[in-house]
Amino acid sequence: MHKTILLLLCILSGGSVESQVNLDSLYTIWKDHTLQDSIRTKAYSDYIWDGYLYSQPDSAFILAEKLVAFGQTSKYPRAEFAGYTIQGVSWVNRSEYQKTLQYYLKALEIAKQMGHTAALSIAYNNVGSVYHDKGDYTKALDHYIKSLEYRKPKQMGTTLNNIGSIYFNQGNYEKALEYHIRSLEINKEKGDQGAVALDLSKIGAIYREQGDYTKAFDYYSQSLSLFEQIDHQKGIAETYSNLAQLHYKQAEYPQALDYHKKSLTYYEQLGDKNGIAVSVNNIGDIYLRQKNYKKALEYCQRGYDIAIDINSLLRKRASCYCLYDTHKAMGNDDQALHYLELLKTVEDSLDSKEPGQKLQQMEFQAEARSLQEAHNEDIRHEENTRNISLIVGAFFLLLAGSFYMRWRYVRKSKASLQIEKERSDNLLLNILPKEVAQELKELGKSEPRKFESVTILFSDFQDFTKLTASIPATKLVVELHDIFGAFDDIMDEFGIEKIETIGDAYLAASGLPQGNPDHAINCVRAAFNMVEFLELRNKNSDIQWNMRIGIHSGPVIAGVVGKKKFAYDLFGDSVNTASRIETNGQVGKVNISQATYDLLKNEQDLVFEPRGKIEAKGKGEMEMYFVSKK
Repeated sequence: MHKTILLLLCILSGGSVESQVNLDSLYTIWKDHTLQDSIRTKAYSDYIWDGYLYSQPDSAFILAEKLVAFGQTSKYPRAEFAGYTIQGVSWVNRSEYQKTLQYYLKALEIAKQMGHTAALSIAYNNVGSVYHDKGDYTKALDHYIKSLEYRKPKQMGTTLNNIGSIYFNQGNYEKALEYHIRSLEINKEKGDQGAVALDLSKIGAIYREQGDYTKAFDYYSQSLSLFEQIDHQKGIAETYSNLAQLHYKQAEYPQALDYHKKSLTYYEQLGDKNGIAVSVNNIGDIYLRQKNYKKALEYCQRGYDIAIDINSLLRKRASCYCLYDTHKAMGNDDQALHYLELLKTVEDSLDSKEPGQKLQQMEFQAEARSLQEAHNEDIRHEENTRNISLIVGAFFLLLAGSFYMRWRYVRKSKASLQIEKERSDNLLLNILPKEVAQELKELGKSEPRKFESVTILFSDFQDFTKLTASIPATKLVVELHDIFGAFDDIMDEFGIEKIETIGDAYLAASGLPQGNPDHAINCVRAAFNMVEFLELRNKNSDIQWNMRIGIHSGPVIAGVVGKKKFAYDLFGDSVNTASRIETNGQVGKVNISQATYDLLKNEQDLVFEPRGKIEAKGKGEMEMYFVSKK
């Protein structure tokens, strides 16, 4: 929840918002035409906000129309601003982003006409919050930064909270915590219970992601208590959702499901489509974990439909994840591939690089603002404050402006180059080992190297040709993507270099490009994990993959070949030997050569089964062993 700034009363009269109000008294004040416009507008705004906005948003919208009409007929633009803002919030509570934006922009236009700094800050923050909810962090930050430009330090709470949320979404929990604590301090000083409750909830979420569940529960409990005191139904719904996620993180699925369903009930009563989408996606994910695929599909599909309706990339991403995993688990591979492709498209749209640059720009502006304020404070203590502050202040602003423009130009150029560099580096590292990629960048070439002792792993699937003829191509791709992806993770775990896949064959090497005395044992343990993964997968799949693994140790030459489509490849008789060891293996077993056995025979946690001499094509008779865990 990105809380709209609740400072309408401060704009209208300079007063503070009371946490408990007598709605009848407020309505009586509004009806008293002898009172000042500011007093009547303040009272009616409170009447709508406290009595209807978060419990009956449709009624709040209708009541706010009177406030807009009053402002227009009385030539009192602050009433128009308050009315349009309330109408925008009413649509927020129903997740109608386009309509929300429509009324927030009307409020922004009124604020510009008034030239009222506090109103401008609120309006920019509100527009930013719409883009934030839609997942467009770049536009959100643009508006949050503008909001801070018009805001006094003690009035920055909500905007700081929203910026903290963007840091949270980017996984920068340290920065997120910093902004939420600053927001909490400001809102506590103001006595704004709703804002304090929101801050506590956001801090709880940070501790949850950091794995400190005790602190997370404590902050969530404080947040829920405050939301219940002020009957903030949306806040209650979100805190239930947060508590559900806390249980989910600890694999307490029944408790998580219970809290998500409580949250969903509140969201449905409010007509909050975004909240409903969050809840049903989370419920679907829990049903998936419990292997209730029918229910998972039902809830995740509902979440996807709502995400399309409200045009939310964040909700669409969550739904695609859930639908992909559910269809894959059900064996619906065409559908799984469909949602996998959709997911990639959505994640491309949620690029976090530009928001990161905006955050850096914002940090610089905050530092510059602090320097300016400190400088002005020093000047005020000089004897000739007026003239000196004007002259020095103008000079400082000119100097700061020139410095900032130069800094911005240099940083933007560096940032653009850095982005392109990172893209190139990531692409190169995806096909070459890190050391080889670095050599290629620095020298323009990579010298081949001979490694005296490495361990090579070959795997392939028995009867793969028959299998390809019996299942659709899309299903085959999904299956191989899942299996080889798991193998890649296993190789990373043991520090083994994946070389290539050719059809159903998987080739990897341990002990290069950096030497490792444990190359043989690491390779065998990785092979055990591959076998265990496939056995577990076969138990839950209609398609049975029967894999052979062969391992051999010996010398190889490794290097980059070709001028286009670089490939890091291995050369030497050891590669052919590993292939022959695999061919003469058996399904579900790890077959090793005499050379690998010689390196491992003293390992106490391994069991070896001698197979004797076996005829290998092109190699003659070779000693082979099956190896397994003790």
